[in-house]
Amino acid sequence: MGDDSPGRSDDDRVRVTVLAGGDRHEFEADPGTTLREALLDAGHSPYTAVTGRLNCGGRGICATCGVRLLEGPPPEHWHDRLADRFGYPRLSCQVRLTDDVTVRIPEKLVWGGRESGGSGDREDASGEGTDPPG
Repeated sequence: MGDDSPGRSDDDRVRVTVLAGGDRHEFEADPGTTLREALLDAGHSPYTAVTGRLNCGGRGICATCGVRLLEGPPPEHWHDRLADRFGYPRLSCQVRLTDDVTVRIPEKLVWGGRESGGSGDREDASGEGTDPPG
């Protein structure tokens, strides 16, 4: 399953960079895979200890798989458009990998908190930032 991006062939893989807990991890995933699936397959859960078992399974209705996209595709899902606009984490289950992405898994109890300014997911590629618990 390929995409229409110039220079990317059907055999190319997408590079995913994960910033979590002060660490940086990189892995590759198949284009078209959801970010949630890629994270889980690589051992990087977007969930907390509680929401790892209590979630919607990637259907985009519980908002517990939220991550901060520092580099990646614009939001397509209605929830992601609102989250991006108002500064909340994006749903990893609704992000299809078509190009390389950089994500930060926020500290959270259930859902990630709001960052001021909205559409700020792409402002700080260093992975620094604050996510109030919640």
